Amino acid sequence: MLAVRGLAKRWPGGAVLFENLDLEVAPGELVAIVGESGSGKSTLLNALAGLDRADSGSIVIDGTSVGALDEDALARWRRAHVGFVFQQFHLLPYLSVAENVALPLLLNGVASAERARRAVALLERMGLSGQGDRKPGSLSGGEMQRVAIARAVAHRPRLVLADEPTGNLDEANAVQALALLREAVKSEGAAGLLVTHSDSAAAVADRVLRLAGRRLAPA
Repeated sequence: MLAVRGLAKRWPGGAVLFENLDLEVAPGELVAIVGESGSGKSTLLNALAGLDRADSGSIVIDGTSVGALDEDALARWRRAHVGFVFQQFHLLPYLSVAENVALPLLLNGVASAERARRAVALLERMGLSGQGDRKPGSLSGGEMQRVAIARAVAHRPRLVLADEPTGNLDEANAVQALALLREAVKSEGAAGLLVTHSDSAAAVADRVLRLAGRRLAPA
């Protein structure tokens, strides 16, 4: 699903952040990437999503070469094929929970009946059945992250990227959110990448890699 070859990224001044980086992720596989602050973990995620261009190397996701897309095509591809989970949730407070989940579907032109059906089904999978009419501000942190995970996979993306998704959660909610993230990646057959500082969070993944010394290696 995801194949990265010889990827390199340098700081504007020329210092190398990472280079000759190779990575493969199979459909339904969740891979955790750990490493020190400043090692380039989040930059790597941004490069995989096309939010930040790599200096060299290739990124191929489900047969699409990310580097070959111009900015307009890249934006359309990202909207259709990438799902994000962030530390800060980034739910829209003026939309209902169900509308937040269905937002990627709306942006991709999915009909309203199908948006509603998929939002209800995802909220049920996340243990939030019957909560679709609530506003995000009325939820707990753990509930908001579950909504964010549902939103990330609502449009059945080929790539799911999670950047420190448990940073604002207590241990019990973190464990639950990560289990749901892993289940969602597997059920959708997506390639999943989880960036985290937490060894316990990384343990939920199928594989753990460490970004250090400009390279990725098994942790």
